[in-house]
Amino acid sequence: MPYTEVSGERVPIRMWADPDQVEPQAMDQLRNVTRMPWVHGLAVMPDVHYGKGATVGSVIAMRDAVSPAAVGVDIGCGMTAVRTDLTAERLPDDLGRLRSALEAAIPVGFHAHDEPVDPTTVPGLRSADWDSFWAGFDGLAESVHPRLTRARRQMGTLGGGNHFLEVCLDDDGTVWLVLHSGSRNIGKELADHHIGTARSLSHNQGLVDRDLAVFLAGTPEMAAYRRDLFWAQDYARRNRDVMMGLACATLADQIPGTRFGQWISCHHNYVAEETYDGVDVLVTRKGAIRAGRGDLGIIPGSMATGTYIVRGLGNPESFNSASHGAGRRMSRNKARKTFTAADLVEQTRGVECRKDLGVVDEIPAAYKDLESVIEAQTDLVEVVHRLRQVVCVKG
Repeated sequence: MPYTEVSGERVPIRMWADPDQVEPQAMDQLRNVTRMPWVHGLAVMPDVHYGKGATVGSVIAMRDAVSPAAVGVDIGCGMTAVRTDLTAERLPDDLGRLRSALEAAIPVGFHAHDEPVDPTTVPGLRSADWDSFWAGFDGLAESVHPRLTRARRQMGTLGGGNHFLEVCLDDDGTVWLVLHSGSRNIGKELADHHIGTARSLSHNQGLVDRDLAVFLAGTPEMAAYRRDLFWAQDYARRNRDVMMGLACATLADQIPGTRFGQWISCHHNYVAEETYDGVDVLVTRKGAIRAGRGDLGIIPGSMATGTYIVRGLGNPESFNSASHGAGRRMSRNKARKTFTAADLVEQTRGVECRKDLGVVDEIPAAYKDLESVIEAQTDLVEVVHRLRQVVCVKG
């Protein structure tokens, strides 16, 4: 659909969502972004909802500045998907055994590997240059240096919350593996460190919302943030690569002879250097994917509503972006108070997954309708495949 333009102080707010359906707190956050002297433009995705500092589902282009809160604390969080040569008929009747095997291979929640994963032992792993990647840890903020052992053991782990690993089927009955995760605790610690630093800088003291504090180009603080940010984005990508390699190996062990096709991968909490209207800008996508013309992306729903594989249409009005998922319509606390384990069982019928109170905050009804979210951005992406999950691993 065409976007709705809402007036802002320095730039308009381009919304691929109904402004009347967005929480007032989120609208206040968006208006605060338009008051910032460095802002070049703001695009709002159909899955928008309230977040810390910047709304989830917001794409902010700034000149010579970047706000760490507009990236989010899970730096580099994103998705990876791979199509297999399997069809539904070849999946085992006991999908619980397959879920257990995946959970045994890939730690979930707060768990980590007992020892760091040796990348050379992961079949089909795409990432390379591991020695130089880990050598970069020494250059990160000193506050995270004691976390090296933990960061190594968390490489190749899922985490909790809305992170997941799924076995899905497309409309032709072909099996896919899909996962969602990010930079784990090391990304959060780096984000928290830099958000705190930004809040203390003198040029941010007059902001309406200090959570939107920025670093300015050409300063030591910006250089330090960019260094840590790009390392954490790489960590997140490598984390998904290791997990997908382990998941592929697990599936092939359960169903010998399985082969795997192209990997599709995309960040949805990150920073990119791009050019719009002839101006070089830093674009933060917090809960949004890049959807440049021809870019393949992944837009998931919830535990039982499937995932879309999409191709970007390259709409500059959205800064070549699209939504990162369905987006929450209900906070985690409200979901826990509203729904029961029995509700979760009913709403995840047909999906092999956890169905207990520990994940009731991820119940499908806590999320927006995925079909409506996709329909709201037909000028941003085109659908390539629609997937529905049959196994969902949650932390």
